[in-house]
Amino acid sequence: MSIFTKISTAADERSARLAGIGLMLLSIFMFSFGDALGKFMVATYSVGQLLWLRACAALIVLLPMIWRHRGEFLRLERPWLQLLRVVLSTIEVAAFFLATVYLPLADVITYYLACPIFVTALSAVVLREHVGWRRWSAVLIGFGGVLIALRPSAQTVSWPATIALGGSLSFAVLMLITRSLRATPDIVLASSQFVGTFALGALMSPFGWVTPGIGSLGLFAAAGCISVSALLCVNRSLKLAPASVVVPYQYSMIVWAVMFGYLVFGDVPRVATIAGAAIIIGAGLYIFLRERKLGRDEAMASPPV
Repeated sequence: MSIFTKISTAADERSARLAGIGLMLLSIFMFSFGDALGKFMVATYSVGQLLWLRACAALIVLLPMIWRHRGEFLRLERPWLQLLRVVLSTIEVAAFFLATVYLPLADVITYYLACPIFVTALSAVVLREHVGWRRWSAVLIGFGGVLIALRPSAQTVSWPATIALGGSLSFAVLMLITRSLRATPDIVLASSQFVGTFALGALMSPFGWVTPGIGSLGLFAAAGCISVSALLCVNRSLKLAPASVVVPYQYSMIVWAVMFGYLVFGDVPRVATIAGAAIIIGAGLYIFLRERKLGRDEAMASPPV
């Protein structure tokens, strides 16, 4: 029995939601580390080459699990929705790394933090999830922190910024689709995403190919392994809890972006970035505490028999 299976058997809905939040936070850390590694690599290699070699490493890691669960790939729920999910995932990853070629890592991640706004709005309309005014307020305050950190200027309307925002919207719809496909096994969800980036990377990588050394191949392999772990965590998170609950925790990405930007690229965080990050963390903590309170209220209203 895997750790993800154990987590999924939480005793009650409140425990499942809290586990989903924890997994989302863990996935965001791993995604942020992988993003910093990817930005470092695209300074030398093309985006297509990064996508292809990263996907190769990820699929090699996943191959034993793919073989063990090969029968699940023949019984896919809603195949066309699965295909749309793969397409959106591929667009989102390509857009992110393309944007990092032209923009600082913290700026790109800040644009991606518009995702919770899209998810909260769409989850209420498409998935019929209940989103109360308090959670709406916390999400909007968190996004206000993003704007403070970014300090919008004339550069925010540049085409790299447009690419990043398009990737953010793709990521939001991807999250909602993942939530609606929660009956699909984690291995199917994760491996299908890497198949998409493998295909796109294979088409793009011949243009501007640079033969990597042994050290660079190790970094590509590390990027693939990190992506696998992060995807498994985020997919399980979306199965355990509503998208509108766990997705706002993506705001923690800006904290990691500032840290990795300083340590890896020498970017000194601005006062506005620090202030915005504090607001973002506060909004996320409020949502977490609000979720705990709702869980306690539900338990009191419906005591165990």
